[in-house]
Amino acid sequence: MNTKKLWFGFIAVMVVSFSVLLYFGREIYRQAPPIPDKVVSESGKVLFTGQDIRDGQNIWQSMGGQEMGTVWGHGAYQAPDWSADWLHKEAVFILNQLSLRTDSMPYDKLGDEQKASLNISLQKQLRKNTYNPESGKLQVSDLRADAIAQNSLYYAGLFTNDPSLNKLRDAYSIPENSLKDPERVRQLNAFFFWISWACVTDRPGQAITYTNNWPAEELVGNRPTGALILWTGFSVMMLLAGIGLMVWYYARKREESGDELPIKFPNLNDIQTPSQKATVKYFWVVTALLLVQVVAGIITAHYTVEGQAFYGIPLAKWLPYSISRTWHIQIAIFWIATSWLATGLYYAPAISGHEPKYQKLGVNFLFSALLVIVVGSLIGQWMGVMQKLGLIQNFWLGHQGYEYVDLGRFWQIFLFVGLIIWLFLMGRAILPAIRQKTESRNLLVLFLISTIAIAAFYGAGLMWGRQTNLAIAEYWRWWVVHLWVEGFFEVFAAVVTAFLFVRMKLLRTSTATTAVLFSTIVFLSGGILGTFHHLYFTGTPVSIMALGATFSALEVVPLVLMGFEAYDSLKISRGAEWIKAYKWPIYSLIAVAFWNLVGAGIFGFLINPPIALYYMQGLNTTAVHGHTALFGVYGMLGIGLMLFVLRDMNKEVIWKERWIRFAFWSINIGLAAMVLLSVLPVGLSQTLASVHDGLWYARSAEFMQQPNIITFKWLRIVGDTIFAAGTVSLTWFIFGLKTGWSLEK
Repeated sequence: MNTKKLWFGFIAVMVVSFSVLLYFGREIYRQAPPIPDKVVSESGKVLFTGQDIRDGQNIWQSMGGQEMGTVWGHGAYQAPDWSADWLHKEAVFILNQLSLRTDSMPYDKLGDEQKASLNISLQKQLRKNTYNPESGKLQVSDLRADAIAQNSLYYAGLFTNDPSLNKLRDAYSIPENSLKDPERVRQLNAFFFWISWACVTDRPGQAITYTNNWPAEELVGNRPTGALILWTGFSVMMLLAGIGLMVWYYARKREESGDELPIKFPNLNDIQTPSQKATVKYFWVVTALLLVQVVAGIITAHYTVEGQAFYGIPLAKWLPYSISRTWHIQIAIFWIATSWLATGLYYAPAISGHEPKYQKLGVNFLFSALLVIVVGSLIGQWMGVMQKLGLIQNFWLGHQGYEYVDLGRFWQIFLFVGLIIWLFLMGRAILPAIRQKTESRNLLVLFLISTIAIAAFYGAGLMWGRQTNLAIAEYWRWWVVHLWVEGFFEVFAAVVTAFLFVRMKLLRTSTATTAVLFSTIVFLSGGILGTFHHLYFTGTPVSIMALGATFSALEVVPLVLMGFEAYDSLKISRGAEWIKAYKWPIYSLIAVAFWNLVGAGIFGFLINPPIALYYMQGLNTTAVHGHTALFGVYGMLGIGLMLFVLRDMNKEVIWKERWIRFAFWSINIGLAAMVLLSVLPVGLSQTLASVHDGLWYARSAEFMQQPNIITFKWLRIVGDTIFAAGTVSLTWFIFGLKTGWSLEK
């Protein structure tokens, strides 16, 4: 295909997709669930103020936010979804009070007809939108005010030290006295009321709630909408059509290059520049962080069976669940990103063929800055969760409470500046090669665009403030998680991989350029607007569901060809004797292709259609996709890129394969085992419970502490042990490249 046409296609996709993304982002701003100035009862009593709700959101964030249970389905899977939990308890209280008044007996003792009558009364009361935008007041009935007071009493006991809730706190891994100030408890309850109010209150002039009738809750009439069913069907149609077109195009265009592989090791005599040599310490840190991340994951997983202890040690006193999970996720982002950034820094001088002045100084300075960010943000998160910071200090230095971007705002800004420095270092090394107008210029321009996007799009994490409406904060958060991590890092990885194969003379430059440009267009066509599939139920209008369902289905389309990619990589790895030196870096790319198909494709589409996500959001089925996509794809790619660089740093030595072979297979087999033996069975069991009884039950201690669920949780130890052994072996191998024990003598 003509390169110029591909560039026009790329520009068109970017302009159109981001125009739509921003336009409907404005609609999210306009139609977000309102925060009332006051919540008052019919008798005139002020229950909460708008400032109470905003401060309550900050208090929730300071405890770990989405790392302690979920809100609107996003977050951790150990404690309940607080929006669903509050809503169910509120509904049950009101139904019991109505039942006692009308029939002098509890609700669960009534006949079906009497229950149905009371359910209708409940739904009329809860679903009616009584918010007055002119006065800023939200009025609730006196009976609902009593339900709010009852819920507030329960949550006050849960988050402080009510002895009757000790067992429940253990089941939820919530430390005693998580909140020490009664005023903070009151404000947290205000926030919990507001998020559940958005789940049950109809939008003005519509028969659908602010969260599109999520969560499933029969008592209040929260059922799948017609639009949800419609767009699920349409997404499946788009998937099938996209796969058909992709396979047709690929069958028509796929050509064997016919190139003879080089007989000798290309670039064998390349001389490394000082800045290239300086990148090796990045990979030592990557390896160490991977090991720490795995330890944090083991602790986090164990808390699901022993509550707040680690094999009898009361570890949660010093390292509560919300912190161990925060560190588990945050460190994963850190080491994966560091590996990718270091790979770029290593190959940038190789692209241009010269070393910019003071490049080594820049590489070393950036390394120091990244260390400060990692250590500082992790300490700040611990201090925030342990309630050692005020709300403003917590926002800036502690725990923001948003999954994947938990680090405080100061550390966010620091990291953003670090990425700008990285972009500067990359640009000054690449630009001379771009100016030469060689055959590889198009590939290099795309490489530069991807580096600019990586630096720029992390800035989306600065678009929300300390007390921004949660629906709006979620919109920008997914810019970071989806567009930054899953979007332009993916483009960067594709370009780097293509460049590596071109550099080793395994691909023609023209072939690589065309392939990367085409795959980027296909991926971003679905990927940019596919961001909306994370926002179906976060206080957004129905249009978001329509766009998200349609384009997230297209995200899966290119993944059906991952088998070809894996086959091509395997064929390359066996093509010539010298290529065997790159066996394990290339095998890592094969693993990336496999997990792209399974983790991002199959397990991703398992939960992405609206009707599936309606029942699955916030369950362990999401963790299945998270583990297999984040580690399986991005983690294995980070490992693969690291191995490519370490292989290139010293081409003449021969690696001992024992430890790296064991590491590769253990990591991949362990990841599959932890998912198939534990996380997936738990998630599917929860899904059945969610469909039958509602999300509140699927996330409840009553369900999650059943013997069969506990057995599945314990089975995770099989996969975790194999996986951990693989990471230890990888660490031994990586550091052995420096000490010599990983090299043949």
